[in-house]
Amino acid sequence: MRVALDFWPVLVQWPLLLEGAAWTLGLTTVAALLGSAIGIACAWARLSGPLGLRIPVAAYVELIRNTPFIVQLFFIFFGLPAAGVKLTPLTASVLAMTINLGAYATEIVRAGIQATPRGQIEAAESLALNRLQVFLHIVLPPALRRVWPALTSQIIIVMLGSAVCGQISMEELSHAANLIQSRNFRAFEAYILATLVYLGLAVMVRRLLSWAGPRFVFGR
Repeated sequence: MRVALDFWPVLVQWPLLLEGAAWTLGLTTVAALLGSAIGIACAWARLSGPLGLRIPVAAYVELIRNTPFIVQLFFIFFGLPAAGVKLTPLTASVLAMTINLGAYATEIVRAGIQATPRGQIEAAESLALNRLQVFLHIVLPPALRRVWPALTSQIIIVMLGSAVCGQISMEELSHAANLIQSRNFRAFEAYILATLVYLGLAVMVRRLLSWAGPRFVFGR
């Protein structure tokens, strides 16, 4: 069976693909910033926080890491309105992606922190640095340097997972591909192009984060 491919009806809809890619990047940027911050805070809480804080943080991490992202998204968008909390598709998508990344980032950052030599921490404490200063200036930068490739990969995974946000009418890339194929019935071509765009975004984000990390996050 021969398949006659015709990409032109999809390519003429390039503004939709471009807009979808922009929304995907925007969602990823916000989720990466907020999720990484949550991961750092929760990693500290799991290692150095009081017991009353470590337990709920551990429960949050286990809950999110052991449930599908689409279930988390649907719970936020369709479940919370039953409790009187109504969210827009944009807010629900950002919230779901941030919460998901935060849980995985917690374990990634925690692994980096646990690899910090104890002698390095004791040397910092001997200089009369308080616990927060030791964590922010002595422990965290080298920990992030060690786990940056893993954290970068997790951010990309979350970006690719944002494709399910189209199920709640978030106008990201997969939603744009669905809309295009519904107009011209060129589903095969539409999803091939969407796949190539996702691939390009993933490569671009990985290279950007690999460049930005040593310069703006943890130093050379």
